[in-house]
Amino acid sequence: QVQLVESGGGLVQPGGSLRLSCAASGSILSIYAMGWYRRAPGKRRELVATITSEGTTNYADSVKGRFTVSRENDNAKNMVYLQMNSLKPEDTAVYYCKVDGLGPSLPFVSWGQGTQVTVSS
Repeated sequence: QVQLVESGGGLVQPGGSLRLSCAASGSILSIYAMGWYRRAPGKRRELVATITSEGTTNYADSVKGRFTVSRENDNAKNMVYLQMNSLKPEDTAVYYCKVDGLGPSLPFVSWGQGTQVTVSS
């Protein structure tokens, strides 16, 4: 079992910043990739940003230059962050953390419960 706990969402004005955090815990032997997805009202869930174990990042075109994904995997600490700057109303969504990795016997894909980000004046 792998658990993901997200934090850092909230209400922010346009142009503001937020930092999301996601902590992964449980039976994890290794992590291949970590990332963030979001689902806006009435829309399908979409990729926001991902980062591999080698540090390779991938961003949705809509967030390039504004969002930065990073990870911390030291001393049994498995964290992924999303620094969001210059936020726009269209960034309003529930943001989900996702982790792809290897457990004691099988690969796994785990999702967090989601954290609400609302960008509004």
